[in-house]
This record gives sequence, structure tokens and C-alpha cells, in this order.
Amino acid sequence: MFAKAFRVKSNTAIKGSDRRKLRADVTTAFPTLGTDQVSELVPGKEELNIVKLYAHKGDAVTVYVSGGNPILFELEKNLYPTVYTLWSYPDLLPTFTTWPLVLEKLVGGADLMLPGLVMPPAGLPQVQKGDLCAISLVGNRAPVAIGVAAMSTAEMLTSGLKGRGFSVLHTYQDHLWRSGNKSSPPSIAPLALDSADLSEEKGSVQMDSTLQGDMRHMTLEGEEENGEVHQAREDKSLSEAPEDTSTRGLNQDSTDSKTLQEQMDELLQQCFLHALKCRVKKADLPLLTSTFLGSHMFSCCPEGRQLDIKKSSYKKQMQQEQIIQVKELSKGVESIVAVDWKHPRITSFVIPEPSPTSQTIQEGSREQPYHPPDIKPLYCVPASMTLLFQESGHKKGSFLEGSEVRTIVINYAKKNDLVDADNKNLVRLDPILCDCILEKNEQHTVMKLPWDSLLTRCLEKLQPAYQVTLPGQEPIVKKGRICPIDITLAQRASNKKVTVVRNLEAYGLDPYSVAAILQQRCQASTTVNPAPGAKDSLQVQIQGNQVHHLGWLLLEEYQLPRKHIQGLEKALKPGKKK
Repeated sequence: MFAKAFRVKSNTAIKGSDRRKLRADVTTAFPTLGTDQVSELVPGKEELNIVKLYAHKGDAVTVYVSGGNPILFELEKNLYPTVYTLWSYPDLLPTFTTWPLVLEKLVGGADLMLPGLVMPPAGLPQVQKGDLCAISLVGNRAPVAIGVAAMSTAEMLTSGLKGRGFSVLHTYQDHLWRSGNKSSPPSIAPLALDSADLSEEKGSVQMDSTLQGDMRHMTLEGEEENGEVHQAREDKSLSEAPEDTSTRGLNQDSTDSKTLQEQMDELLQQCFLHALKCRVKKADLPLLTSTFLGSHMFSCCPEGRQLDIKKSSYKKQMQQEQIIQVKELSKGVESIVAVDWKHPRITSFVIPEPSPTSQTIQEGSREQPYHPPDIKPLYCVPASMTLLFQESGHKKGSFLEGSEVRTIVINYAKKNDLVDADNKNLVRLDPILCDCILEKNEQHTVMKLPWDSLLTRCLEKLQPAYQVTLPGQEPIVKKGRICPIDITLAQRASNKKVTVVRNLEAYGLDPYSVAAILQQRCQASTTVNPAPGAKDSLQVQIQGNQVHHLGWLLLEEYQLPRKHIQGLEKALKPGKKK
């Protein structure tokens, strides 16, 4: 419902009578809340506003805002909590769990399909068709969406978990969430299970708490520990795939013969060897270990899985096998300084077949691979040059390509017999050409110009413009020159460096998605804020000097031309601290 921007009709402070009515409505709608909790949610004296708005499809919605955050919204006389409220009361609604990869699709406006559900050891919550439910991600009970059940729990099980499960109304990262303080979900541990439940659920991806502190975390791509913005790169099969698809995370069928630790080790080694064999070259050394992880290993991870190796000892293991040599070139900064590319582990490694849906961005149920926009320089006819172009049917404000300008000028010269009879490389200047391309001090001194000089001067006198064509969209034409993606380093009050990137939207990139990817690859916190001095534009801020990771993402994965990116020279050099 809030996947796209909404239009605000009014924003007023709540009256005392409306406040009391709201409390009564909350008590009726959510009977599990106690009196004290209702008073916390709808405070008696603190500021509380009523915002009336129209969603992008025209639905009239009433939103209740407290402390700057939307806490409840009302649609067709039904009251719904926002994710901000559910983070304070995570047990307010029956909660179903899905994979982190599914979230981006939900944020885009898609409903949750039953194959995307994770079956907990205790079974699915019991609900009836039309019941309001919360949706959380594996490993964190903090809800990230709310929706209405499309069928009862019994019907879900009878269907074999196929079909549409929930009509999603509101999600973390949608426009309703963005109207608040844009905080990230808190980290809320899953409910504890007894030992019998754990032993019966051999295929479960939930890890025993004694293992979580000392083993490598291999969860679905996009899941996070610290509640920061997450990556949600998904493929079409996420919400509609059968139970045994690889997007279910760790291979559940093999858990009878292999422990979870062994599965994690295999995936880590696969990505490690894949990166060394295909992505790293001798010229890249010395290579920061953080860069190797973020720019190379992560991109080799199979779709639907994630590497989170903060607590991993993979570097020591690979050094012990003498595959790589790691040195601390400066205090606290480790780099790979040597690789044995003739090592049997590398030479015998077979590159896995790529997923046909890798690097696919989803919008609703439509599959749409990301492609860089087609950016074409144009020229706009100013008032001072209309006489030159009017014969060809163009007027002030017309947009032309460079080749069109060349053709028009050549045809004008030939039609008006301006080509010098003695030297075909020269063009005589008539009064119109003189007024259009000559400076005032040249009006009586320059009588002829070579073809290349004539065309160059003509292009210089035209106003710059450009055309941007994003995949699946109509071309956008604007005057001026397109602003490049701008990467800068800034020093914050805490004396820590941050990387800031702006102008992503002009190239069809969602700042929130870019922030999610960078947070995972850089293992650093990210925030998305309005860009200072720019209307309707956002900037992404990443802790530390992450220019190298950002450059790899923009140049190698998104295939954006280098000429449209400025600030890449600020990348951290090997041996220097962030």
C-alpha cells in the first residue's frame, strides 16, 4: 500500500476526545495489550498528530503519529500497527517468518507467497482467513511487515504451502516507514525451543545458541545481526519456489550426513577458492582482506546465501594450507600479499554454474535485470541560433543530437551555396552564420571557416542537454549536464571517516538498496538521509573509507561508465587505515 509515495491531505494535532476514542479502538483491536501498554502507545499528554493521506492507488488512510513516528494507521475503519509499534510489541500479532531475500519484493508491493514461509519447529501460528499478521525474518523476531492472511492456517497446510499467503499492507523501508525516523529493526532473538524440538528439526536453519558465538554464520543473503539496513537481492523463485529450492538457505536434505558447521565451512571455502581463481589477479596484490571479502568473496556467494565471517578464522586456515599469505602492512590493517595460484586446491576447483536469476532485481512479480541507463548528450537550440535551425523545422528549445546538428549545418551551407568554390574545405559565412557563431570582434574579420571549426563553434554555442533512458521507462530529457555519482569522504564529530555517495537516483539506483548491499559487503553501518541542498534526492553514508567497495559495485557489477562517477581516486590504498 505504501510502496510508492503518498499525498498528504492534512496534518493536525489530535483532540482530547479523539485521543480517548483512539485508546478505546486500540483496546478493542488489540486485546492482548494491557492498560499500561495502551497508555504507552497512545500517551495522554505527549504530542500526537492525525495525518490524513491518499495512498498512490487512491486509498484514503488515516495515520496516527507520535514522537515523529507513525504508530498506527486506519483503513476502512480497521486499525493497523506500523512496524515502529511492532518493534516495541513484537508479540502483538501472530508472526510468520520468511527469508531476508523476500523483503525487497514485499517492499516493492508484492504479496507474500506461501512457499516463502519458513516452517518453525513448533509449526505455523494458528490464524483464520482475514486475520492481521506480522511477518519477520529468519534470525530476528522484529516484524518487518504486516499483512492479512489470505487463508487459514489449516488451509495453508492443506494446500502444501502453495499460493498466496498474505496480502501485505505495510513494510519496513516503505514510504510510511520513511515518514518516521527511518530507524532499523531492533535485534530480537527468536523464541527459545526446548531440546526435543531442536532434535526433531534436523533441517532447521536455526542455530543453537552455544554455536552462534564461535562458528561462521551462513544465513540467507540480506540477514543481519545488528539491525542495520539489510541487503535484499532476490530472484523470482523466492516467493514461488518449491520447498527444495536452493533459496531455502542451507541444504536441509544433507543435514543428516553433514553438520551445520561442515556445510558452512564448505560454502566459505567455495567462495574463497572461486574468488581467487576468477576475480583476483597478481596485479591486485597487496589486497586488503576486507576488500577481498566485500568485493570478491561476496559476489561469488550462491544466490540465496550469505557470508558473515566477522568471527571466522578462514584467513588462518587458508594460510596454514599455504594458499595465501597475509601480512599486517600497518597496525590493525591486514592485506593478502601473496597467492599460490598453482596450489592444488585452486587448480582443481571447479567453478559452479551461475544461477540464471543472479543479480536480478524484482518489482512485483516481474523480473527485471539491472542495466545502466542509456545516457545520450544532446544540444538545445537557444534564441540566438533559431535562424540557423528554423529552415530544418526546429525552433527555440528544440533538442538535437550531435549528428543532427552536423547534418543541419552541412545542408544549410550547401543549400545557400556557402561552400568555397576554390577550397571545398572552407565555408563562407553569411550574416546568419556570423550572428550565430562569431564573437563580436570577429564579425568583420572572419569571412570563412574550415568545416571542423564551423561545426565545433556551432556545438559550443548550443546549450548542453542530455537524455536518460532507464530500462522499461520513457526517455527523460533535461537541460544542462547530468550530475555524476558523487563520492566524498567526510570527517564526523567522533573523528571517524564516513563515505558519502549522492546522485544515485539519476542512474536508476535506489539509495536504500545500495545502502543495504554496502552494509553487508563492508560490514559497516549505513544510513540514508536527504541530500543537503538537493530537492527530492537522497545520499548514502557508510562508516569508514568504503570507496573501493563502492567503486567495485558501480563499475564492475552495475557496469556504469567511469566518466559518470567522481571521487573514485579517494579509495583506501593497501596498508592504510580506514
